[in-house]
Amino acid sequence: MNVVIFGCGRTGATLALTLAANHQVTIVEQNPEALRRLGYKHNCKVVVGSGLDEEVLKRAGIEKCDAFFAVTRGDNTNLMAAQLASIKYQVGKVCIKVADPHRADAYRNLGYHCITPSALLAGMMRDWITGAPYSSIDQYNILPKELEL
Repeated sequence: MNVVIFGCGRTGATLALTLAANHQVTIVEQNPEALRRLGYKHNCKVVVGSGLDEEVLKRAGIEKCDAFFAVTRGDNTNLMAAQLASIKYQVGKVCIKVADPHRADAYRNLGYHCITPSALLAGMMRDWITGAPYSSIDQYNILPKELEL
């Protein structure tokens, strides 16, 4: 599988390193200093630039990738990059990291697969302490009534 990951923070670097063992991975990152998270011996292609820049995305291979992950710390940036990947380049699998659960819900309504780290982590911690089996990501995305708008 050919994967493009926009963002080389903790999430992006970890995802890239775990996928690179069996897949072609390209990281797109604006800050060259962030690339240190990959270490010195990684099997990733690196493109320095913005994942919102179409020329950068083309250098990263967006036109031939099978999956695109937008995992920067900016929810709006991630959505815009995901829209470019899915609408302009027809990438089949697009996943967005979204910090704000309300935004994630809105993005899901647009048809994007979203992962909200805080909701996922809280749900998994609850399941661990209660001994319940872990649920699907979609189950963790259901907000408690008190957090709904």
